[in-house]
Amino acid sequence: MTTATQTAPTPFVPPATPEGPHQLTIISHSNLYYWWPVWAFGFVMAVITWAEGYVMVVVPRTAVAYVDAIGEIDTSAKNEKGEDVTTPHVLTERSLIIQAPQADDVTHSGLPIKDNGHADNPFIRVSPHRALGVIFVMVLLLVVVGTNVPFRGMWSVMIIVVVVATTIVFTVLGWMETLLTWFWMLDVRINMAGYFTISTFLFVIWLLGMRLFDKQRYITFTPGQVKVCEHIGGGEKVYSTDGMTLQKKPSDFLRHYLLGLGAGDLLVHATGAQGHQIDLPNVLFINYKLRQIETLLKTKNVVAVR
Repeated sequence: MTTATQTAPTPFVPPATPEGPHQLTIISHSNLYYWWPVWAFGFVMAVITWAEGYVMVVVPRTAVAYVDAIGEIDTSAKNEKGEDVTTPHVLTERSLIIQAPQADDVTHSGLPIKDNGHADNPFIRVSPHRALGVIFVMVLLLVVVGTNVPFRGMWSVMIIVVVVATTIVFTVLGWMETLLTWFWMLDVRINMAGYFTISTFLFVIWLLGMRLFDKQRYITFTPGQVKVCEHIGGGEKVYSTDGMTLQKKPSDFLRHYLLGLGAGDLLVHATGAQGHQIDLPNVLFINYKLRQIETLLKTKNVVAVR
């Protein structure tokens, strides 16, 4: 006499399919993510400043600049009788000379003249065009405003359209140069080391934030439940996906699209007695990840009976 042996049912989790992943983790980034244009433009400006090959000399405000003509005497000229005629200097080169009332006050590239009367050659690289510094400052101010002042909905689009349209109109009509001459003090010049130092520091903390600190705030979706860590160093909380709703907040065109390249703010309403609300700002590629979450939430654990 034989008896059939029954095995206990084992849970069966369907494997990942091409339509969606089996597990998805959403990371909430800090506003530091939007600062990538500052260090990117800084590195570009540093390379341009180095390639232009100009250097900076620092002199007192009382210094006077004049042009010195370096030439030679032309002894080959003759008059109508064939006699040699001594002519004035023939200009072969012109150089800019800067003279200060007292030689001890003159500084070259930020360093004073040495006791032997010689000075170091200028070596601090700086661009002769003020446009580089002005563009860098404008990018910096744009990022500061975009990451701190919210312009959601049509307000953000309207502001960008007005700024771009005004710039195009002023450029086509030739008013841009006139406008810049009015702001004669808008002459921002940063040397190559300045660009490189600012950009390197921002890039390092940006990279640490993206690869280390931001990963401490996340929400992980699995079939049937979600795990949430809302604070750096905080513990995980587990919620059921039954009745869970997702809401994408209105986008800020300047912050989310122009600086964030498709980022957005996600709001998750968890179920349960507490009715907890999970706020995840600055989620990258939010539209694509919302489609993945919707596909994942439709997947349920299946129990196979053998």
